[in-house]
Amino acid sequence: MDPLQRLLAERACERLVVDFVHRLDLGEPASVAELFTEDGTWEWPEGGRLVEGRAALREYFGSRPADRLSRRLMSNILVTLTAPDTALATSYFSTYRVDGYEGGVVPAGPPVQVGHYQDAFRQVDGVWLLGTRVLFLPFGGPTPRVGC
Repeated sequence: MDPLQRLLAERACERLVVDFVHRLDLGEPASVAELFTEDGTWEWPEGGRLVEGRAALREYFGSRPADRLSRRLMSNILVTLTAPDTALATSYFSTYRVDGYEGGVVPAGPPVQVGHYQDAFRQVDGVWLLGTRVLFLPFGGPTPRVGC
């Protein structure tokens, strides 16, 4: 593969990783479904969660509590092209989150989650999309409520 084409493909996949958390934290959470292929899946093996297809993904991520404040930090994004139209990636994340948010500044606390994603990407009609996203969470806890 041409080095420039490889770089552009890797960058498109990296952007999907970052766009996913941006939409969850600062955008419309249900819109993350648009970043997946029609048959895309989001899986959390711990607890047996599996969400399949865009409609189900839209419903799942759209059901996030309206009073939730979150910020996710993404790092160590490593994309590996496996073919001209497929790629794999591993990326690390930390999630800071509270429920019951009504505005203002919330005192900082430790992250409620630290883990990594394993992603598989496919290029569909010239656009890179998530085919599968699997969440691994070695560090996690409940979401605290503001003031509790």
